[in-house]
Amino acid sequence: QVQLVESGGGSVQAGGSLRLSCAASGYYYSGVCMGWFRQAPGKEREGVAVINADSITRYADSVKGRFTIAKDSAKNTLYLQMNNLKPEDTAMYYCAARQWRGRCSGVYMTTANYDYWGQGTQVTVSS
Repeated sequence: QVQLVESGGGSVQAGGSLRLSCAASGYYYSGVCMGWFRQAPGKEREGVAVINADSITRYADSVKGRFTIAKDSAKNTLYLQMNNLKPEDTAMYYCAARQWRGRCSGVYMTTANYDYWGQGTQVTVSS
């Protein structure tokens, strides 16, 4: 089992920044794929940014140029730096990890490709 704990959410005004963190523990290996997803009220959970074992990243079109995903393998921590936040970024943000199946080389943006989820951290952006 892998445990994921997010932190760093909060309320900001449009144009502001936040940095989310996700601490991983348990049977966690740095070679897994990980990602950030978000879910707004009444909407499906969607991929925001993902990163694979080789630190190759992929972003949703809506956040390209504003969000940056990064990982610190020594600390078993995943980050999401969010700049120039917009009201439409308001959502619960979730960290996810794919089960170890060998070193992960894909960049998966769909929820079905992830096995472990954190409890979420709320991000609210006001205009």
